[in-house]
Amino acid sequence: MKRTFAAAAAAALVTLGFVAVAAQPASAATLTQVVNFGNNPTNLNMYVYAPDTTASRPALLVLVHYCGGSASQIFGGNGHDYATAADRYGYVIVLPEATRSGHCFDVSTAQALRRDGGGDSTGIMSMVSWARTRYNVDSSRIVVSGFSSGAMMTNVLAAEYPDVFAAASAFSGVPAGCFATTDGSLWNSQCSGGNISKTAQQWGDVARAMYPGYTGRYPRMQLWHGTTDTTLAYPNFNEEVKQWTNLNGLGQTPSYTDSPQASWTRARYGNTGTQATVEAVSISGTGHTLPQAGMLAYSISFLGLDGSAPPSSPPPSSPPPSRSNVMIVGTESGRCLDDPNGSTANGTQMQLYDCWGGSSQRWTYTSNRQLTISGKCLDASGHGTTNGTQVIIWDCNGQANQQWNLNADGTITGVQSGLCADAAGAATANGTKIQLWSCHGGTNQRWSLRT
Repeated sequence: MKRTFAAAAAAALVTLGFVAVAAQPASAATLTQVVNFGNNPTNLNMYVYAPDTTASRPALLVLVHYCGGSASQIFGGNGHDYATAADRYGYVIVLPEATRSGHCFDVSTAQALRRDGGGDSTGIMSMVSWARTRYNVDSSRIVVSGFSSGAMMTNVLAAEYPDVFAAASAFSGVPAGCFATTDGSLWNSQCSGGNISKTAQQWGDVARAMYPGYTGRYPRMQLWHGTTDTTLAYPNFNEEVKQWTNLNGLGQTPSYTDSPQASWTRARYGNTGTQATVEAVSISGTGHTLPQAGMLAYSISFLGLDGSAPPSSPPPSSPPPSRSNVMIVGTESGRCLDDPNGSTANGTQMQLYDCWGGSSQRWTYTSNRQLTISGKCLDASGHGTTNGTQVIIWDCNGQANQQWNLNADGTITGVQSGLCADAAGAATANGTKIQLWSCHGGTNQRWSLRT
């Protein structure tokens, strides 16, 4: 599964000098090898890149190379945009390097497909632990990305260590566990050929078996694949989508689709903003040559490496219980979410007002995650996904900008935007407008339901 490059990309590859250290700080702004970083049963190499100005609590990206590649090739070649962005945003990059013949990562053997099983993933997690301590890493912003063999490892790491990784981005991979073999081989031709198909539940169960007993959340996942890929055939793309939607408690119908570029088809599942719960991007007429120019910018934003906060809460895994005839009361203000004067006009912006229990303050939360009042739906104006978007009422249409999650922490988040229903300016007076805003934990974004 050797990785191929366009001539221009090949010319861009540079030879980098490395300094081997025994668990010592990396020299700033150089790719540096680290040795004696911890348990390393398969003799991987570890490299780390810390920019000249590293954030005080940096994010950590684990960047995994393709078959036949190396840390230096992915760092200086088609993964270089990640390094450039690290200089801008101050995050740290850990680059594992396979040393076996062929320089592929093991995503096939029993050891590799079990948490702490003694395979390549065990050594990679030792690298993560070393970097977390050395650089005071923000534990909520540890992410992983990889290409080809590295994309397969990205899927495996996210499945085995869902409590560590917040998000993942896989370019031209296969589902976690698809490459499993029983004869010690690292190649599974049935999987590579796109001939293994399972239900979403079955794929989810394959991943869950890698960390038995775990009941917490799974990482957000971004998937990329070319439609003419014959190395890891295109049908694997849909199998990956099945697995990660199932692990995140989502169905198979996208919440949102678009075409960011002419040959791209992007589908988002669950949360539909920049940091969707699951995002799948299909590239028409492209083979096993990802990523291409411009793609990593999307990945950087999805992974939150540009400093943007992730959605506060993923959608529930099953339809929520309906609630009828309830008042929605602001924690900070003690006032109710109110439809001014009981208006039924499309576009009316919601406000805070003294709770008096009338019909203009009585909401119903449906099993479809709609909040309805007087036959209208609570709506993010204009399908907005940016701070300041007005929270209004509109004719119910079933779209994602009219779906809301009532979260355990008291926030109400838009399914499409991931943003919080917010009392503008943290004001508490009658007439304060309700808007969408990045979730920050303030009491002007917390609400309770009262009968």
